[in-house]
Amino acid sequence: MDSKRNGFSSNVGAILAAAGGAVGLGNIWRFPYMLGQNGGGAFLLVYLLFVFMIGVPLMMTEFVIGRGTQSNVVGAYRKLGTTKRWVFLGVFGIIAAFLIYAFYSVVAGWTLNYIVLSLSGQLSGLEKETVAQVFSDFTQSSFWPALSQFFFIAITGIVISFGVEKGIERVSKVLMPVLFFLLVVMCVRSITLPGSEKGLLFLFKPDFSKINANTLLAALGQSFFSLSLGMGAMVTYGSYIRKQDSLLKTSNWISVCDLLVAILAGIVIFPAVFSFGMNPSAGPELVYVVLPNVFNNMPGGVVFASVFFILLGIAALTSTISLLEIIVAFTVEELNWKRSTSSVIVSFGVFLIGVFCTLSFGPLKDFLIFGRTIFELFDLVTASYIMPIGALLMTIFIGWFTPKEVIKEEISHGDSMKGILFDIYYFIIRYIAPAALLVIIISGFLS
Repeated sequence: MDSKRNGFSSNVGAILAAAGGAVGLGNIWRFPYMLGQNGGGAFLLVYLLFVFMIGVPLMMTEFVIGRGTQSNVVGAYRKLGTTKRWVFLGVFGIIAAFLIYAFYSVVAGWTLNYIVLSLSGQLSGLEKETVAQVFSDFTQSSFWPALSQFFFIAITGIVISFGVEKGIERVSKVLMPVLFFLLVVMCVRSITLPGSEKGLLFLFKPDFSKINANTLLAALGQSFFSLSLGMGAMVTYGSYIRKQDSLLKTSNWISVCDLLVAILAGIVIFPAVFSFGMNPSAGPELVYVVLPNVFNNMPGGVVFASVFFILLGIAALTSTISLLEIIVAFTVEELNWKRSTSSVIVSFGVFLIGVFCTLSFGPLKDFLIFGRTIFELFDLVTASYIMPIGALLMTIFIGWFTPKEVIKEEISHGDSMKGILFDIYYFIIRYIAPAALLVIIISGFLS
């Protein structure tokens, strides 16, 4: 590794940091309601299949690009590409990271507000309708959601300003173990509730009659979104991974951590939801409306509500750190900005754009573009178009325009991935992954 360029000090640090980048609201907020709306255990089974069949090879590919070039996402494609035209893939990643961070920080900001509400007991003892009204009143106001969003962006910027080893790695080594510990505590409480076994059956007993085209598509999209693929995060983190570390093992560990968080979140949520007769397919409001009602019916609910929203905030922070690092790494290496200066400028820029996403739930809710609010448009454009298109072009670049020997040599560092195992990986990157990504893209256009 270039001595002038900071990187992760250990493989454990790399795994925890990259796992933190993958683990986020997609696991604890999005995954449970997606599973609830798509048949429970059947969705989980298909999701597991897609993560390891497509997600891991795509993650390895991003690591190959990053570690092989020791550069930010733009510099990586410039160094690895045979012509300058491939640089646009890196620019694609920068745009994706900026737009995702702009709307992701909205929901991240909500977690700060709910941490305060839970710790202060303001959600305790409320009727179902009142809990829903609290969520509606907060998201539709102007000042408090924007302020929460600003604070979350500021916290992320402070972490990034300390650099890779002293900022990202150090914070990840603390937050990820804390996240798992809090999840386990919540799981123990959830499964000891009366009637919790119904929730566990819903989560783990597949009903194969529930598997249809929509289930497959939802699981495929969630596996791709949850692992933070196609926006340059893993290319950027890959550039900080040591040469002696195995990319296959690192990718597998990250994917296992990501899956474990999602499954533990399901164990936290569904037994509790079934125990108190709530709706497991409530959608995006599952975390912010349904769960507070569950906690209100639970002994010690104030404590467990506080713990839950703190772990939700931790998951959101580890993801926003990876999003901001994509952009900051670019400005530091390509534009020669100081890291501290870049963190401030980029964070402020994200807030200026992201606040319009926040206001789209309130004052700007009737301002529609192509029939969607600003928040919905940012979500659609990034998740359905920019990320999968960027990933598709990446597989074409690596699978068809990069010499096979270059890829094999980079993967072989610290690895035993040779022979048939490498051939399987290469086949997936050339054929299987592009086909799956095309399905996501086409479904996005048809939705």
